Amino acid sequence: MKDWKEKIQNAQSLDEIERIRIELFGKKGYFAKEFERLKTLPKDQKPVVAKELNSAKNTLFQALQQKKEELLAKEIQRKLQSEKIDVSLYSVSGYKGAVHPVQHTMDKIIEYFTALNYAVEAGPLVEEDFYNFEALNLPKHHPARDMQDTFYFQDGKLLRTHTSPVQIRTMLSHQPPIRMISPGAVFRRDFDLTHTPMFHQVEGLVVDEAGKVSFANLKFVLEDFLKYMFGDVNIRFRPSFFPFTEPSAEVDISCIFCEGEGCRVCSYTGWLEVLGCGMVDPNVFDAVGYKDVSGYAFGLGVERFAMLLHRIGDLRSLFEGDLRLLEQFR
Repeated sequence: MKDWKEKIQNAQSLDEIERIRIELFGKKGYFAKEFERLKTLPKDQKPVVAKELNSAKNTLFQALQQKKEELLAKEIQRKLQSEKIDVSLYSVSGYKGAVHPVQHTMDKIIEYFTALNYAVEAGPLVEEDFYNFEALNLPKHHPARDMQDTFYFQDGKLLRTHTSPVQIRTMLSHQPPIRMISPGAVFRRDFDLTHTPMFHQVEGLVVDEAGKVSFANLKFVLEDFLKYMFGDVNIRFRPSFFPFTEPSAEVDISCIFCEGEGCRVCSYTGWLEVLGCGMVDPNVFDAVGYKDVSGYAFGLGVERFAMLLHRIGDLRSLFEGDLRLLEQFR
């Protein structure tokens, strides 16, 4: 008993305490063997020896726990001392923070439209099918839904695939005239050099009395906006299809890498697609209860604009947190 107490008191580490614990209380330890010997003792001696063993067991267990707590406290104190930082120490190696290129691009886009008195509207990321599809002239089983690979929840709700639902919510809660943009994150099941499962869009909507809004207004605003973003570039509008606008167009700018000469980035066409637009389809106005109005809408991907503005070759690098890339924007 005395020898075990000295052994516990002389222990210098938690590992050593653990070895002593196993030697004393393990399946093949000291007390296991001593209790096994009880079987060989006369009946009148068994209660006396068993009582002595139990008393010794409790005493040594408490001594072991006490020593363990003592060593644990010393170990914690040692770690705290080794990791101590002098917060008053002056350092010249600090880094300046910077706005992420995606956020910088988003801010620049918002800055342009707010200067034209567009309101900035927001909406939920988890949407109802009605706002994300049906009210935008995309009824169930419409083939155009295949253009957007959607994340669905079991209750039928979904992660919004564009920020257009914000336009529907705004029209349902406000009467014309409306002049708004809806910046925010959107989600689609896609991942490659130019697509990610989460990205950001800015969509715009202008609605007023019938005849007050035309495609010419839309064309003027977008041409001025693209020159604001990319400088002196050529711009063209190509007929296209979007379920929620009619007529619809895709807008291209002359390639900013080769200045329209043709290169790998623009697939040697000299043009880069940057956004989609069109006059709001009458079915959309019917869904929100608008009568005798006209309007236009447009939408763009913020990451694509960021890639073009900052000459970034892989969209995924915007989300990987690589300091070699991000430090360039300090």
